[in-house]
Amino acid sequence: MVDAHQTFIIVGAGLAGAKAAETLRAEGFTGRVILIGDERDHPYERPPLSKGYLVGKDERESVFVHEPSWYANADVELHLGQPAVHLDRDAKTVRLGDGTLLHYDKLLLATGAEPRRLEVPGTGLAGVHHLRRLAHAERLRGVLAALGRDNGHLLIAGAGWIGLEVAAAARGYGAEVTVVEPEATPLHAVLGPEVGRLFTDLHAEHGVRFHFGAKLTEIVGQDGMVLAVRTDDGEEHPAHAVLAAIGAAPRTALAETSGLALVDRAHGGGIAVDDSLRTSDPDVFAAGDVAAAHHPAVGTRLRVEHWANALNGGPAAARAMLGQEVSYDRVPYFFSDQYDVGLEYSGYAPAGGYDQVLIRGDVGKREFIAFWLSDGRVLAGMNVNVWDVTGHIQALIRSKAPVDRERLADPSVPLESLVPQEGA
Repeated sequence: MVDAHQTFIIVGAGLAGAKAAETLRAEGFTGRVILIGDERDHPYERPPLSKGYLVGKDERESVFVHEPSWYANADVELHLGQPAVHLDRDAKTVRLGDGTLLHYDKLLLATGAEPRRLEVPGTGLAGVHHLRRLAHAERLRGVLAALGRDNGHLLIAGAGWIGLEVAAAARGYGAEVTVVEPEATPLHAVLGPEVGRLFTDLHAEHGVRFHFGAKLTEIVGQDGMVLAVRTDDGEEHPAHAVLAAIGAAPRTALAETSGLALVDRAHGGGIAVDDSLRTSDPDVFAAGDVAAAHHPAVGTRLRVEHWANALNGGPAAARAMLGQEVSYDRVPYFFSDQYDVGLEYSGYAPAGGYDQVLIRGDVGKREFIAFWLSDGRVLAGMNVNVWDVTGHIQALIRSKAPVDRERLADPSVPLESLVPQEGA
C-alpha cells in the first residue's frame, strides 16, 4: 500500500472523478484525497440530463453520485466551483482559480469534455442552448415545457445521441421539433446508414421533422430572442429555441500546457494513456471522456464519451494510482432511451470498418439486435428492446472469432451458444 502521507488529487468532479475517489478509499488508501471541480454542484451522473431528469420523470437529487455527506464521511476534500488553471508536473502542483496551490504525489485528470460550439451568427441569442451540465438541463427543461405550452419550435443542430434524446423529450412536452443534420441519416458516424434510417422513422412517427444534408449558417433573432434558423441550402426554419448538439471536445487544456502527450483531433483527440490509464508522466493518469486509451478489446486507441467509461474508468485509474496491475479492457458500451425504445450498444464499428450489418429479430416491432461484422467477426452489437443479452454480445466481440451468420441471425439460436468456448 502506498504511503499514508501521500496526496492524490483528482481534477474533475464528474462520475469518473467521484468513482475514483470512492475506489481509493475502498481499496484502503489512507492518504489525502482531493477532488476538484469547476461546478458548484456535487458530482453527478450525466445520462439523466438528456433522459429521466430532462423529461420530468426524475428529481434533481437522483442525479448525484453520492449523498453530499459521503465526501466528508470518506475524508475526501472537495474544492467545488474552483477550476484547476495550471499544472506544474516538475513541482507536482495544481493551482486553482482562486490561487490555491495544491501538491500531489499522484494525479488523475478526469476533466471530461465540453460541447462544441456553433460558429455562426446569432449564437449569442438567449434562446441558444447546449446540454452538458446540470445547469444546462435545468434551463432546458423549463424551455421545453414552455415550448410545449405555447406550441413553440425547437430546432436541434445535430442528429447524434444527445440531439435525438432531446428531440424525444421535447415532443413529450408537446414542442414542435426540427433536426438539422449534415449527414443523410441520424447517428451516421456511429451506426451507419442502415441502422440510422430506423431512427429517422422512429422520430418521424412522433412528429419530428428532419432536414438532412444541411448545416446551420445563421440563427436569426430580434430583441435577443430566436426567430428562425437558416441553412446552407437556402432554407429557413422557424425556431423559438436552438439546441447545439454537434458533439463534444475533450477538455485537455491542463494536459496540453503541462506537456503531456495528446492525441490529435483527427483521431478523436484527448490525453494519450496506456491500458493502465497512465499518461506520458508516470505519476499522472487520465480517465473518462478526456482519456484516449488503447483498448485491447477493439484493437485501437479510442476515446469513449459515455457513462460506462466514466463509471468503470475512474475506479480502474484509482487502482493503477495505487500501484495495482491494471489493464482497462472494457468493451465500449452505452445506452439510450427514446420514446418507447430502449437500447444498448457494445463495441466499436466505425464507418468503413465493417462489411455487413446483420439484423436478428423484428425491426418492424423494434425488437431486434443489430450486429456490425467484418470478415464474419462481430465488431459491435446493438440490442433494441431486447434485454439481458449485453454480456453475450460483448463475449462475441471479445472472441474476435468468425460466427455462423445464419445462426447469428436466427432468434431461436441462443446467443451464448455462438460464443467460442476456451480450448474448443
